[in-house]
Amino acid sequence: MNNIASKLSNEEYEANFAELHPPFTSAAATVEANRCLYCFDSPCMKACPTHIDISTFIKKITTGNMKGSAKTILSSNWIALTCAKACPVNVLCEGACVYNAKGEEPIQIGRLQRYVMDWYVEKGMPQLFTPAPKNGKSVGIIGAGPSGLACAAELALMGYEVVIYEAKHIAGGLDTHGIAPYKMKQQDSLNEVKMVEKLGVTIKTGVRVGETISVEDLTKKHDAIFLGVGLKTPTRLGIPGEELNGVYDALTFIEKVTTRKWNSVDVGKRVAVIGAGNTAIDAATEAKRLGAEKVCMLYRRSEKEMPAYKFEFELAKKDGIEFQFLTAPKRILGNGKVEAVECLKMELGEKDSEGRRKPKPIPGSEFQIPVDMLIKSAGQNIEETFLSGIPGLKTAGGVVVVNSETLQTTNVKFFAGGDCINGGKEVVNAAADGKKAAGNIDRWLFVK
Repeated sequence: MNNIASKLSNEEYEANFAELHPPFTSAAATVEANRCLYCFDSPCMKACPTHIDISTFIKKITTGNMKGSAKTILSSNWIALTCAKACPVNVLCEGACVYNAKGEEPIQIGRLQRYVMDWYVEKGMPQLFTPAPKNGKSVGIIGAGPSGLACAAELALMGYEVVIYEAKHIAGGLDTHGIAPYKMKQQDSLNEVKMVEKLGVTIKTGVRVGETISVEDLTKKHDAIFLGVGLKTPTRLGIPGEELNGVYDALTFIEKVTTRKWNSVDVGKRVAVIGAGNTAIDAATEAKRLGAEKVCMLYRRSEKEMPAYKFEFELAKKDGIEFQFLTAPKRILGNGKVEAVECLKMELGEKDSEGRRKPKPIPGSEFQIPVDMLIKSAGQNIEETFLSGIPGLKTAGGVVVVNSETLQTTNVKFFAGGDCINGGKEVVNAAADGKKAAGNIDRWLFVK
């Protein structure tokens, strides 16, 4: 029996993965920008982790000063195009808009930022900033994801020689490889990579620190090093059958989809996704849009405890994704390949350290769900093997230990930011960390 979903036409794939929020026309952008009240306390700016001067960039749209608007945005956030498309704006900047209190629709800040950044890219990304003269010092950055790129851009403007070392052959990190195509295109992230390179940053891809180049050599070569490595190691479910064919990690699956080579991605007819975070939602909706007949998400807690944002949850329901709450996988069944997942019903007990009630299995509640593909989205962990080669570097709870004010690690020559210190937050948090770390690296190098 064929357990692979029927292939769609390229036109059907493109329609299924069309952007959720289309770009503004010039006229529509101007109308929306004119709604901004230019609040004196700018709650939207405070809600943005990178603290973009939102009112000012919007005001410049109304006067036709697009170059000035782009400069205002990039002064705070070097990953602005990705953030415009993939940020949870309804819980950040737009969620803080004063129009919400008035019972009116908030300013569409994300789409306005996208409008400006699209313009900037279309104009060939003209020079907006002049780097300072070279100061004779060098910084190495491990990881070409959002935190690494942001840190590199800031340091390049300060006059540092900056080299980014990226294990993959295409830079951009999670922005390039791990965001659903209906949110943004891979090229958007690659344009941001080019933007950083235009500041004089060198990006070496296909370089795995600890293998291609040693930590010792890197430490000798640079005056300071920034870790922006992200989370690379999937959390195992720890149940029988996890090694069967047809079991995938969510980010590995999503990475295949981001290439938009639709026919190269096989998806099962009946898919189960373990987890209920935003990445799990992306994997589930992508499987459905690739042609899976049935996709169900299994989560061991209730709907109330699910970590995914509400708008992500609503998107999944609109796509016909089924949810089985208070359900945990016990084992994966199959003869070489996934055929079913055996589950247990759960009940919630006392609260854990994060304030969420702990799920407990209900004895004798086992049941099976026939599936031919299972996607795990139980979280990611840092790559301890690589980090263990850095003298004096401490990790705890699956993240790198840093000084929260300076982002300096327990090895004073190393700073860190992004997912490897926060366990996996938003792109905008990583961008903010990169910029913050750059300022602290600069202060450390010229004060020590």
